[in-house]
Amino acid sequence: MINYDHYTYKVTWSREDEEFVGLCVEFPSLSFIDKNRNTALEGITDLVKDVVADMEANDETIPEPISEKNYSGKFVVRIPPEHHRRLAIEAAEQKISLNRYVSLKLAC
Repeated sequence: MINYDHYTYKVTWSREDEEFVGLCVEFPSLSFIDKNRNTALEGITDLVKDVVADMEANDETIPEPISEKNYSGKFVVRIPPEHHRRLAIEAAEQKISLNRYVSLKLAC
């Protein structure tokens, strides 16, 4: 059973609606709007709980919470050769590996 509390939630202000919007990264089609920030968070959490229960009841595939996934720390990125060259030069100027330099750039 998936623990709905482990999903990635956030609350943001909607200028258009003039209310807070509760969102869940793993369920991008869901949202909950309320004038109160805490109520928006509670609302999206309860909505996800209901959707997960419904999906379980219907034997549907339920998204795994991002927080429970394992990551290797590696991913491949394709960039134009001129960007690769520029990054390699910048890394050499910093006297660090290209991998370390790009990692530091991504962390910003």
